[in-house]
Amino acid sequence: QVQLVESGGGLVQAGGSLRLSCAASGRSFSNYAVGWFRQAPAKEREFVATISGSGRSTYYADSVKGQFTISRDHDKNTVYLQMNSLKPEGTAVYYCAADYLRSAAGLVAGKADYWGQGTQVTVST
Repeated sequence: QVQLVESGGGLVQAGGSLRLSCAASGRSFSNYAVGWFRQAPAKEREFVATISGSGRSTYYADSVKGQFTISRDHDKNTVYLQMNSLKPEGTAVYYCAADYLRSAAGLVAGKADYWGQGTQVTVST
């Protein structure tokens, strides 16, 4: 059983930066691929970025490549999403998700065993 808790969301001006954190409880978190997804008002949830259990493989949505960076700290059981040059269209609730022994590529579709409660990111003009 894994519990995921996101933090780091908030209000930021366009062009600013935020770093989201996804802290996991439970053992063997390094066996889980972890992803970030977001859902804007009246829109479907969409993939943002994923990272493999080892941290060696990452995938990004085309819309955030070069702008967002996903990383993980195994000692802290935490996955981060560094978001730079934020745009108003980045306003959404951001969720982290984890799936046991799935690859980073496999998690892109959003099928995961565990999800966090989400953290709101609002980018103002």
